[in-house]
Amino acid sequence: MNFALLPDHEQIREAIERVCAPFNADYWLRKDQDGGFPDDFHRALADSGWLGIAMPEEFGGAGLGINEAALMMHTISATGAGFSGASAVHMNIFGLHPVVVFGSDEQKKRWLPPLIAGTDRACFAVTEPNTGLNTLKLKTLAVRNGNHYVVQGQKVWISTAQVANKMLLLARTTSLDKCTGTQGLSLFYTDIDRSKVEVKEIDKMGRKCIDSNMVFIDGLQIPLEDLIGQEGEGFSYILHGLNPERILIASEAVGLGRAALKRASSYANEREVFDRQIGQNQGIQHPLAKSWMELEAANLMVQKAAWLYDQHLPCAAEANSAKYLAAEACYHACENAIFTHGGMGYAKEFHVERYLRESWIPRLAPVSPQLILCFIAEKVLGLPRSY
Repeated sequence: MNFALLPDHEQIREAIERVCAPFNADYWLRKDQDGGFPDDFHRALADSGWLGIAMPEEFGGAGLGINEAALMMHTISATGAGFSGASAVHMNIFGLHPVVVFGSDEQKKRWLPPLIAGTDRACFAVTEPNTGLNTLKLKTLAVRNGNHYVVQGQKVWISTAQVANKMLLLARTTSLDKCTGTQGLSLFYTDIDRSKVEVKEIDKMGRKCIDSNMVFIDGLQIPLEDLIGQEGEGFSYILHGLNPERILIASEAVGLGRAALKRASSYANEREVFDRQIGQNQGIQHPLAKSWMELEAANLMVQKAAWLYDQHLPCAAEANSAKYLAAEACYHACENAIFTHGGMGYAKEFHVERYLRESWIPRLAPVSPQLILCFIAEKVLGLPRSY
């Protein structure tokens, strides 16, 4: 067993760091203050060919695995871009995986190259206001009418819907009272017609440059050719994207935690109080040392989950555990970075308060820590279902 980065992986890390270098901490501070999608950052990654890292080569991608994609997302986050940078390209990495697996050749040729080139931007429209994580109870309805579907409904917490021109949409094609189990939901990838889709941004705590939105759909027409796979099988299709999403989120969280730890350690070496560096004090040292260990342990689970996924082996327990452990390690590292800075940790110019605000994202999304604990209790430990 070899825990060292392979030469190819080292090249990926170095290449991503070079792309990210012009987008320094001051860049992300301005984005955090002013908002506005980081178009230049997105374009830099697209022009360097990284948006298709996990997409098939025949459609312009690199054909690599989730392990390499996780390394890429970790590196972006660890440069200090955090979730502001990672979320700008996150959807490109995993979002259209159902298309890769279940889409027709015609759909892949039509949809994947523009996404990889960065000319298309997509959002992932699943969550609804009154259903939360209970995806099987989604109410957004797509009714077949001749050669198209007509959609009515609402979605919430839809990232990048302000700037996206495409939408991966999970909608009900059979009413709840006429289906059982996982049937009745269908998956579409289609254009966003702004005359039929209203997008209202949610004013939130962090990651200001990546918009999160309420989406109101009123009469959107979706052509039949934009249906992915079979009608009514959409829920099973999105399941293929859930584990890689958790792995990527976890990797991004480890990256952000390491960025915070790096800043805290640097400050502890420079700051002097009572004629000594504060890093000499065990009250400063021990929390940072603990965060280093927590991040290292979480990263090992990320690597295990990614390896299992790429080997086409079951990885749900590991992917969920990686997301849980990385989110907690990230949060505590960012918290400790603020404690290390003292009062200056509360000042925006030192960046760590921004990191702490962003560290809430992997704790809350895409699945709550409580539901992960329920999953492990039931699926791994064999305990009775609690919900």
